[in-house]
Amino acid sequence: MAGGGSGTTMYVVAYDISDDRRRTKVYKILSGFGEWTQYSVFECHLRPKEWLLLQSRLEEHLKPAEDSVRFYPLCSRCMSRVETVGSEPPQERKVYIV
Repeated sequence: MAGGGSGTTMYVVAYDISDDRRRTKVYKILSGFGEWTQYSVFECHLRPKEWLLLQSRLEEHLKPAEDSVRFYPLCSRCMSRVETVGSEPPQERKVYIV
């Protein structure tokens, strides 16, 4: 299973969007699905339904002729090999809804 035992896959999402309004919207959408780790980079641990929902929400705001968004799925083996300097390695955050 990719990502870990929780049924999720970790996606590294990198984007390059020149329009400020669209970039802000993409940032806000991604903030609801993952953790902002670097400028224009998010790490998202997603279940298949969440992955589809994220894609759908982003499609509403992107202009393919002008914007670039890349999704890099990482398997659990690849995640265990991630090296970082100056921050902690990627981790799936537990979310508690009250």
